[in-house]
Amino acid sequence: MKRKRLAVIPARSGSKGLKDKNIKLLQGIPLVGYTIKAALDSGIFDIVMVSTDSERYAEIAKKFGAEVPFLRSESTSGDRPTSWDVVKEVVEQYTEQGHKFDSITLLQPTSPLRSADDIIQAHKLFDDKDANSIISVCEAEHSPLWSNVIEPNLSMEHFAQTDDNVSCRQQLSTYYRLNGAIYIVNDKALHNIENLYLEKSYAYIMEQSHSIDIDSEFDFIIAEAILESKRLEVKKASDNI
Repeated sequence: MKRKRLAVIPARSGSKGLKDKNIKLLQGIPLVGYTIKAALDSGIFDIVMVSTDSERYAEIAKKFGAEVPFLRSESTSGDRPTSWDVVKEVVEQYTEQGHKFDSITLLQPTSPLRSADDIIQAHKLFDDKDANSIISVCEAEHSPLWSNVIEPNLSMEHFAQTDDNVSCRQQLSTYYRLNGAIYIVNDKALHNIENLYLEKSYAYIMEQSHSIDIDSEFDFIIAEAILESKRLEVKKASDNI
């Protein structure tokens, strides 16, 4: 049986920075639940699966509608393997079951504000460009030209750049940063992942408000504030009908 589009949501249980981050409640919903819902609501995927090393995480993922046909192997359950190591293992497992995919999408659960429409539009770009990979980015909050290292003695002597081209904020080019929300690859790119950003790789630009990447308690606070603001906007619009 051929299944064309696969979404892989990696959610291991051993988060060191923030305990059980991937199932931590965000407005009453486990963090991973937001990504599962966005993936399912997009209607893009033949399979939405969560890759985890935890039976507890697996049960939570299944309640939100994701498939968890197997747990991670020991070799991909630690903190050293990359997300792409996890994705490759998942694809190998499905290949052994006779499934082949035209695209594989990595959706990290730490990007709960990524919308179903973001996923749809990123895949449209993938198809329109006949791309090997699509990588989501957002506009950088600050230009890197306004940043520098600080000397051990805290001297600011050489911190500021004096080039006339960077002295005026309005004259600076727009810079973008990776936001970690959406990665789409075909089979060729998956097996040549070290060159992901080279041949036929394109950026999908997302709004900053959709690009929160949760890694700390402070990031949770920001995400809570954005979600609450959206909830109040919806309520206000409903009250005005």
